[in-house]
Amino acid sequence: MSHPILTKAARLEVLGKSPASLYLRLNKRIWEQLPSRVRDLSSLHSYGAWLHTLVCLRARRKQSFGTFFLRNRPALELMRRLVRQRDHGSTLRIAVLGCSIGAEVYSILWTIRSARPDLKVLLDAVDISKEILNFAEKGTYTPDSSQLVGASIFERLTEAEMAEMFELEGDRATVKSWLREGITWHLGDAADPELMNILGPQDMVVASNFLCHMPRADAEKCLRNIARLVSPGGYLFVSGVDLEVRTKVALDLGWQPVSELIKEIHNGDSSVRADWPWQWWGLEPLNRKRPHWQTRYAAVFRICSPERQRAGSQEG
Repeated sequence: MSHPILTKAARLEVLGKSPASLYLRLNKRIWEQLPSRVRDLSSLHSYGAWLHTLVCLRARRKQSFGTFFLRNRPALELMRRLVRQRDHGSTLRIAVLGCSIGAEVYSILWTIRSARPDLKVLLDAVDISKEILNFAEKGTYTPDSSQLVGASIFERLTEAEMAEMFELEGDRATVKSWLREGITWHLGDAADPELMNILGPQDMVVASNFLCHMPRADAEKCLRNIARLVSPGGYLFVSGVDLEVRTKVALDLGWQPVSELIKEIHNGDSSVRADWPWQWWGLEPLNRKRPHWQTRYAAVFRICSPERQRAGSQEG
């Protein structure tokens, strides 16, 4: 969505000072003093959306490698439910794009292999950074492996889950061998039009928490490219993206939003919900009165029409 006048206001400086920056600081101070019941009012949500728009216009977006294991449990639960439908002993192909330091990759494999040990799971993990990819492949972590300041990468795990997933030695945790099998690590760009030729069609594609760090035009083009990877009838998990971008692409390409656990998944990552409206990656409260609200707030879509995906990617 274009805001030419607001864009100019957001970037205006007077005597080297930014009025928009001062405005946001004052509003944040007031916002944080409000009781949660007041912040939950629809009128405050509308004002929060205005503030978030201003934040996004001023933001200098950059990629972040901060994450957690089992970051969004409802999303993993939906993934577990979807694989129940697979035939016994069948092969499941999954691509995780922007895989970062690997926490999401191993969380997905733990979820699926714990529920369906009979499946042959082949996972393609892709990231644009060779250094980060090497770290992920080694699969050894300490509490401070995540760049999220003041938070352990294991923060959302129980002791029992830690024991199931890792070989523990002091504060070092190495992913167990049964979770490291079947992974192919790729140095690559999710926006690369050749990605389909490199990876081939996938039953599930996961693109979490990196599109929001791109300019919106780049994120939209990248998302259209990513969708081409999903086999007809397969599923796309896409969170951590500007909602206007995801909604536009989903409507253009006719994606079917998966309504199961939609609210739980939307609220499933407390870190991004808590950061709204003050960070560009912050996630607004779910509002069922919005037009196309299921498409707007769904983080999981069933992809049915490969012809429409190809046409949409060419248009983008």
